[in-house]
Amino acid sequence: MTTHPDTPTTVEYAPEQPARLEWAKHAPEVYQAMIRLETAARKGLDHTLYELVKIRASQINHCAFCIDMHTKDALAAGESVERIVQLSAWDESRHFYTAKEIAALELTEAVTVLTDGFVPDEVYDNAAEHFEEAELAQVIAAIAVINAWNRFGVTCRMAPGHYEPGQYK
Repeated sequence: MTTHPDTPTTVEYAPEQPARLEWAKHAPEVYQAMIRLETAARKGLDHTLYELVKIRASQINHCAFCIDMHTKDALAAGESVERIVQLSAWDESRHFYTAKEIAALELTEAVTVLTDGFVPDEVYDNAAEHFEEAELAQVIAAIAVINAWNRFGVTCRMAPGHYEPGQYK
């Protein structure tokens, strides 16, 4: 039983599922390579845009661990609760985001959900209008990296709720 901080009553929440595998412990070289890739992918990117991309891809991939992490990091960096809450419905809430952020979110969705087997030209062209080529390459790298992290998190069932902002920096 857990006492919710906003109410004096005790509520029984579902038990936390244990992780299936501590993959970083068993594949430390892969984990370290992912850290290096992550560090390289974020270079030169606006921190707010970077976190929005990470959160949105993680929402699409249902990676609770990464949603928890990147939401906490975004909030700690000053992102508003309102923009984070609206992120899962950004297309209907465009007025919360800049044109550049919208282009990045469209690209994030297209790269993350490759059900048609390609990124539509109009999505790529819109992103190319808002980003210089080097920055666009970094955005694409950030999207690819979070998708890789999401695959580890979802497959190994990494539990959300324990991350502290900035813990892995």
